Amino acid sequence: MMGSLRFRLAVGALVAIGVALTIVWFVLSHLFTDYLADQYSYEMTGVMDSLAARLTVEDERLVLTGELADTRFDLPTGGRYWQISPNDGGRPLRSRSLWDEEIAAGDLSEDLYCGFRQAEGPDGLPVLVSEKRMSLGEGAARKDFTVYAGFSKAEMEKVLESYHRPLRLMLLSIGGILLLAAFLQGWIGLRPLARLRDSVADIRAGRLAHIGWSGPSEVTPLVREINLLLTERETAVERARARASDLAHGLKTPLTVLSHLAESLPAEKRDTAMQQIELVRQRSDRQLQAARMGVEQMATTSLLGISGKLVNVLQAFTSGKGIDWHVDIDPTLTIQADPADIAEALGNVLDNAVRFARSRIELSARHDERHVVLIVSDDGPGAGAESYDRMLKRGITIDDETSGSGLGLAISADIVEAYGGKLDLLASKLGGLMVKMTLPAREAAP
Repeated sequence: MMGSLRFRLAVGALVAIGVALTIVWFVLSHLFTDYLADQYSYEMTGVMDSLAARLTVEDERLVLTGELADTRFDLPTGGRYWQISPNDGGRPLRSRSLWDEEIAAGDLSEDLYCGFRQAEGPDGLPVLVSEKRMSLGEGAARKDFTVYAGFSKAEMEKVLESYHRPLRLMLLSIGGILLLAAFLQGWIGLRPLARLRDSVADIRAGRLAHIGWSGPSEVTPLVREINLLLTERETAVERARARASDLAHGLKTPLTVLSHLAESLPAEKRDTAMQQIELVRQRSDRQLQAARMGVEQMATTSLLGISGKLVNVLQAFTSGKGIDWHVDIDPTLTIQADPADIAEALGNVLDNAVRFARSRIELSARHDERHVVLIVSDDGPGAGAESYDRMLKRGITIDDETSGSGLGLAISADIVEAYGGKLDLLASKLGGLMVKMTLPAREAAP
């Protein structure tokens, strides 16, 4: 999967969006927390200044001459607290909201929470506290004291959570939208490559000779190079085809002369010479056929059509032997290959079956995942598994009494392999030989 460009783009977008949204989360969260802490700090400073303005000294004691307007200071655990503690150890003044708790300087935590020190409030609930040292009066009448103003920690946490909850939802929604946008961007951006792939498939299937392109300019140089490569390939293969054709045709006259000369040889030598001349002729024809396979556009060939023609021809030669033909091929089954190549490969195999079959020949084809499998079976004497490799070699027959040049199966194997397939020899369930030809099933471009 890592080899997929779409997967890499998706992973890159996911990582980039995740990192970006994480940074946005921390930045916005930090900014809002600082803002909220400043608001509470501003409020607590106002409370401490208001308390200091209401303080007087009577009989060397601090006296508060008025109450603060916020009613939360008057309710037990009301959420707002204040305390004025004389530095000389006198009894502190406290808001009613503190109930029976007292803020002691020694009990305040050293660790700050959003800039505030923590103390234990009513019912053991944590309170965030601001403090300010002040003095009132002058000289001997001077009174030093510390003013504390606090609020419930749970209140600040609730406000932060009420901000973070929609922030999380918003960032997740933005992340989903950005991922969708990244997916659409990748899909749209890779569509030209999909079009290019389809064009190459059309060229391979013989529907196009070159790629016509009106897509993005970034892909145009690649298309130009592919078209140049196709042009060079066509030129090179045409030259190779011409040379192979010249060679094959050039051998015809010498072979004809040799055939006439061989007629004058003694019988035992004439048969050997004619066999060798025929071997050279078939090999030259095969080289010409191989050259043609490299350049001709592959057509969509109906297997049942090709098989039917071959069987009709061969039935005329087997009618006297009483051979029963059984053909099982789906009429819709096709393969992208040159009909002449398939006819030659299958014809050689069927010809071999006709020579050895006693009463039955079966021909079937099926589509097997990414391959088309063509099978020919007969009920002849067959051959041992140790002979299969020898039977696929040129000029080799399995016994001296067998007629033929020993080239048919070898040529069929060459043709099948030229298309990227494989020819196998197996034991037939009919008792004879089974020839299995496996060819790639090339998909047509959509």
